[in-house]
Parts: sequence; structure tokens; C-alpha cells
Amino acid sequence: MISTGQLIFAICFFIAFVIIVAISYRKDKKLHKKYYKGNVWVLVGFVIFFLILLAAKSLLKE
Repeated sequence: MISTGQLIFAICFFIAFVIIVAISYRKDKKLHKKYYKGNVWVLVGFVIFFLILLAAKSLLKE
């Protein structure tokens, strides 16, 4: 079982982790816009490819 101390530590760790990640993201926001422009299209392509695979699987299964 999880003790009270472990639970408090886990909650504090999670809060600190989220704050540090948010601060780091804000610092790097300009760089992300500059170097990762157009990554949305990679995600869209991946989703379309995945949907095509699912369609092919369901058509070949029948």
C-alpha cells in the first residue's frame, strides 16, 4: 500500500514536473515555431495512413 508520505511526495513531484515542463515550453516557444513549422502535416499524414491501414484490414478480413 502507498503511505501518506509517498502520496504527498508523488503529488508534489507531479506539480513540480508540470510547472517545469510549462516553463521550458514557454522558453522554447519561438524556437518551436521556427524549426518545427509544418509538423501538423506529418501528423495528418500519419493519421490518414493509419486509417487506410484500418480500412484495408477490415476489408480483407471480410
